[in-house]
Amino acid sequence: MKVALVHEWLTVIGGSENVFKEIASLYPQADIYTLVARNETVKALNLADHKVTTSFIQNLPFAKSKYRSYLPLFPLAIEQFDLSDYDLIISSSHAVAKGVLTNSNQVHICYCHSPIRYAWDLHHQYLKETGLNKGLKGFIAKYLLHRIRQWDIISTNRVDHFIANSKYIGKRIKKVYNRESTVIYPNVSTEEFLPVYEKKDYYVTCSRFVPYKKIDLIVEAFAQMPDKKLYVIGDGPDFKKVSKLAKSNVTLLGYQPFDMLKKYLSEARAFVFAAEEDFGILPVEAQACGTPVIAYKKGGALESVVENETGIFFKDQTASSIKDAVEWFDINLSLFNYKKIADHAAGFSTARFKSEFLTFINSKIDNK
Repeated sequence: MKVALVHEWLTVIGGSENVFKEIASLYPQADIYTLVARNETVKALNLADHKVTTSFIQNLPFAKSKYRSYLPLFPLAIEQFDLSDYDLIISSSHAVAKGVLTNSNQVHICYCHSPIRYAWDLHHQYLKETGLNKGLKGFIAKYLLHRIRQWDIISTNRVDHFIANSKYIGKRIKKVYNRESTVIYPNVSTEEFLPVYEKKDYYVTCSRFVPYKKIDLIVEAFAQMPDKKLYVIGDGPDFKKVSKLAKSNVTLLGYQPFDMLKKYLSEARAFVFAAEEDFGILPVEAQACGTPVIAYKKGGALESVVENETGIFFKDQTASSIKDAVEWFDINLSLFNYKKIADHAAGFSTARFKSEFLTFINSKIDNK
């Protein structure tokens, strides 16, 4: 059986890339197709032994760093891959990977991290934050996103079976594509995090500094609680904006290597998470350390955090709501058993993901 694996880009390493890495490990002879790739990223993901084919976008100016600028070309680029010789196609998609051309003799299974966020549920937010909600540039951007939505719906018919990375995404797949899906939670390297049962007197958050992660709200909340210490790990476009909000009790650590991330997560009193995320790897990693989570009560966090057992939720994406939750947590710290929190996180392990994924794929191949 010839297998092709498809992922949008292999330029940085995030949650979806780590999922793709584990999928690829199940099919060591598979060929990989991606819009654009960096050699160092391919090597870091242990994909160098696979044949990697990139699209024409790879050869465009600044493609390896500014590839998102070529968004209007993504549908055309993904359709240029000739996958006609393969029996099984597995796409790992949060934008256009599911849109590869397939035929009736092939099985195409899509692991969907999300329908295209900036074309659907984050459409208006994306336009406002980029200043593209008015004027000629705004009109062009709106038209292009309109065309991408049309293509996105059409390309849905090229997928035989959808896997959703959470029930939350499963609902969005049903809403946007009118397709059913099976939930298989993404892999989390829980075995790399050791639980620590003696916590220090600080809170921690970690994220890429982009608007929907709401790091600014977390920092703003702690600015109103000078007696509580917060460490912020990460970098990104909003770093300067967030740094202006930080008071003396908030320390912006920037990017940190994995060992330091583990140290801060494991010793923290709690991990604070304000994004409406598709699933959210970091809250599970924090729990693997025995660290409770204080999370926004929407999205994938509702599926990985057990309220009043492994963490608590706040209802609104506001600094005051975060502040109230942190203060309540501080008073009720005795509710949380660090060992039980770590045991809960073990249910999201890489071994569990690979077993469930392979079982699903094999069942669909056997029924073909």
